[in-house]
Amino acid sequence: MTGYFDSPWPGEDGTPDRRQAPRRPGDGLGLPLRHTLRATLMSTMTALGGPGEVYLLTHSVLRANLGLPTTAQVERIDPLTLATIDRSPRLPGGPMWPGGMAVHANGDLYTVYGRWAHRLDRACRVKAALQLPINQPYNSFVILDCGLIVTKNLSDTMPAQLTVIDPETMRIIATLDCPEASIARLSAVGNTVYIVGVQSIFRCDWTGDALHRDPDWRHDYVGATRQSYGWDVVLALGHAWFMDNGRHRYRTSMIGRGVSPTANRLIRVALDDARDHAAIEISGLAGGSITNPPLVDAARGIVIGFDSANRFMQAWRFDADTRALSPLWHRADFGCASHMVLLPTSGQIVTNDYRRGGEEVVLLDIETGAEQGRTRIGGMTQGVVFPSIGWSNDVYWCSMRRVARVFG
Repeated sequence: MTGYFDSPWPGEDGTPDRRQAPRRPGDGLGLPLRHTLRATLMSTMTALGGPGEVYLLTHSVLRANLGLPTTAQVERIDPLTLATIDRSPRLPGGPMWPGGMAVHANGDLYTVYGRWAHRLDRACRVKAALQLPINQPYNSFVILDCGLIVTKNLSDTMPAQLTVIDPETMRIIATLDCPEASIARLSAVGNTVYIVGVQSIFRCDWTGDALHRDPDWRHDYVGATRQSYGWDVVLALGHAWFMDNGRHRYRTSMIGRGVSPTANRLIRVALDDARDHAAIEISGLAGGSITNPPLVDAARGIVIGFDSANRFMQAWRFDADTRALSPLWHRADFGCASHMVLLPTSGQIVTNDYRRGGEEVVLLDIETGAEQGRTRIGGMTQGVVFPSIGWSNDVYWCSMRRVARVFG
């Protein structure tokens, strides 16, 4: 993963294959869980730079309700108190959608928010800016092993266009029109980009001067079903993993906000042959919906899916030989909706449980689903964005109008 800075968590989901695990495995969280909390604008994610460096990406939203352009901002925050150390100016964005941030292998920070990309130094000073070609929000980016940045517009009707940015010149060096629209964020392994469209999943390779769509790898996961589009894809255990029924009516929470009348599904597609695929219902309940990826523990062969609309989490054991999923454990009445954090050494996952009208961060044993601890950070909204690990056996949890440091 040479395109990213050498830190434990340089960008969203830790790595561009969306393992949601640190690049340098550490210890688990201690108990009991506690937290430090800070109010923010709309928090999207945290990422780690050099030792002790923690960066927070936030954005505005109220202007979007009036049809006005919105902005983003990057801060370097104190790793313990969460106080601001450095802060960028307001970064122009235009149309609103939670964007993305990463620390590049060259040492600089990059953001994509709205239809703008920005390059900043590690003191959050702007070095360059680029307006992206389509007047729609772009939902973050991946950095390829070669160092190039790939992003795309977000729409469920207009076909996606992949845009390749040179990180040094901040110029667009290539584009590629996709065969369909796409809501999900991009994922990548090496110099190959995976796209979950509104109908199918497909991939493109960077060949040195252009992106080329792989004509032999594509799976129509919707087909003749009544399912709606999928969200972000995890690339692990030789397969692509994602969940469908992504259309929803999120306001303050995902609970009861599904649109499709069907149950949402976990979908698997083999990376070596897209004809090898499977789909399994997660809760089996009507109106199932999500807005995020599953979690895959490759070392233990465990896959975690969830149904946010029906407050349900399911774990399976994956047999790499038979490619079968066997139910391992489940939790009902469990309000998970956010991206998660896998702590692979201790076998723990950090997730959220929205209950009693507020957010709680919960630590679970991935083998059994047993709850090991929780702490209530409150707030009116259920988190659906990006946590990260910290520097001191801790986790940073973003939940719309707040950011918390969770520790034992």
